[in-house]
Amino acid sequence: MTAAREPGVATVEAARDGDQRALDDLVSGYLPLVYNIVGHALGGHEDTDDVVQETMLRAVHGLSSLRDPAGFRSWLVVIAMNQIRLRHRERERVPVTGPMVEDIADPGADFVDLTIMRLQLSGQRREVVAATRWLSADERELLSLWWLEAAGRLTRAEVANALDLTPQHTAVRVQRVKAQLDSARIVVRTLERTPRCPDLAEVVADWDGDPSPLWRKRIARHARDCARCERCGTDLAAVEGLIARLPLVPLPAAFAFDPSAPAGAHAVLSHAAGDPVTTGKIGLLLKGAFVKPVAAAAAAVVAAGIVVAVVPSREEQPVANTIAVATGRTPPVTTVASSSVPVTTTTTVPSSTSVAAPPPPPPVTPVTVAAKKGVSTWNFDGVGKALTDVRAGWYYNWAVHPDGVATPPNVEFVPMIWGTKFTDDATIARAKANGKVLLGFNEPDFPDQADMSPEQALDLWPKLAATGLRLGSPAVAHSGDKPGGWLDRFMSGAAQRGLRVDFIAVHWYGSDFGDAAVGHLRNYLEAVHKRYGKPLWLTEYALIDFSGGSPRYPSPEQQAAFARGSAAMMESLPYVERYAWFALPADKPGTGLYAPGGTPNQAGLAYRDAG
Repeated sequence: MTAAREPGVATVEAARDGDQRALDDLVSGYLPLVYNIVGHALGGHEDTDDVVQETMLRAVHGLSSLRDPAGFRSWLVVIAMNQIRLRHRERERVPVTGPMVEDIADPGADFVDLTIMRLQLSGQRREVVAATRWLSADERELLSLWWLEAAGRLTRAEVANALDLTPQHTAVRVQRVKAQLDSARIVVRTLERTPRCPDLAEVVADWDGDPSPLWRKRIARHARDCARCERCGTDLAAVEGLIARLPLVPLPAAFAFDPSAPAGAHAVLSHAAGDPVTTGKIGLLLKGAFVKPVAAAAAAVVAAGIVVAVVPSREEQPVANTIAVATGRTPPVTTVASSSVPVTTTTTVPSSTSVAAPPPPPPVTPVTVAAKKGVSTWNFDGVGKALTDVRAGWYYNWAVHPDGVATPPNVEFVPMIWGTKFTDDATIARAKANGKVLLGFNEPDFPDQADMSPEQALDLWPKLAATGLRLGSPAVAHSGDKPGGWLDRFMSGAAQRGLRVDFIAVHWYGSDFGDAAVGHLRNYLEAVHKRYGKPLWLTEYALIDFSGGSPRYPSPEQQAAFARGSAAMMESLPYVERYAWFALPADKPGTGLYAPGGTPNQAGLAYRDAG
């Protein structure tokens, strides 16, 4: 099967202007590229098809806002990489309610096997593809882009843009991955030698048979030191030459279009003015025709034009943004957003609709904002002692009541209406009784958090405003400063409907662990404040890097330096009313400040003494 030729600028412009046939051609032409990027990056994981679909959906929804049609491919690759990283984060954020399920590739959809089979590879080309199994998640992410660069499908500028790196830094990263790939090629050869080296048999005696970076290093070390196996590293051809003429891996049958289907035959959605009408082939995409069969507990569904992953029900307890799985009673568990910014789905401000005027709310309770410094927490051994020791003026726990947390004197509890399921009258009344300030919905821009459209949040907002409490905006996970982002659409809609929002709440997580991290946070806060002109509450923040397959944390010294510097910075900004570190408990590895029993770690001491 030959990959479709990528459409040109004229097709992009026509699709952006609403030409349905051009939109179909655009999706058909670029789907193979996206499939190959995601397939190589995720190594054939069962989420591959879902990530491909979500990437194309986001591109279609955001097409009307594309300013430079000549840059469509680069823009699309950025969306794909953001969805890959989001997939890594979201799998961490699903609350654990049963036995842990291994995060492994779907044996029936292994991208390495598909590549070898569909491209009929042999010799060193087959070895190169097989070697990719031995790379780490972040190495595969970079390889997915460089592979297509070497094959002539992407430019170095597009690769650098997708990685958010300079071309020079990209070149350094590429060289490192190529070295790891060559090491993995030696591993493949060493393991395939017959008869197997007796010394190698001892090395791999405890190996479970699953390729991993750790075993790559062990087996490669053996190959270098073993007189029998060292020849496996000879005559390796340059990897660029081996993949330079490789075609794209053909799309699986689940992604096949029916070229005979008339345009418009599968119309499923209508969009606000300016968005393309979704008919024809992209209509099939939106209907879910490209979604692979349900595997395990994962599936994809279409709701309001957005495809989201099905996650376990949270009817009993809202899920708070924590990294580790807590013991005992299960507090809210999930990971957090990095500073990577996924492309927004539309820049169209929600159109005005007839909405019944809500009853006038009671007067707003006057509040004098106390100490800025706060924490997010859940109940753990020593929480009261830790709240006192950290010298925070306030805290919250993603709920409407303290939920067993012993609140020290002079420390304020701030309730939150976490999501849609907590907007009943009784819950809202309980929130009003437990605080003077009310936090809005938690990360409504994330499918496994509050998961609400701006319009849904706006429809429910009068119930929150009717409490008379000082009211903070929904706290978005990212892109709070972006035109057309979730928060921007919410604030525009609030202005249209005359709804009250007293301050802006946002979250921020940084992947730069160096001295510049405090400056990155300040730039984001300044941009958000400049956009809305309201006081800011930073209700979750810390340093975590989600660019790889699992969260990467800074050293204790780096996290402590950031805690100290960021608190001092925010104390100096008059428009920052409050900020809260994520999170107070350090009962698992991550960003916590106090170990069970209420003993501060290095970051805890720094945060305690700052602010």
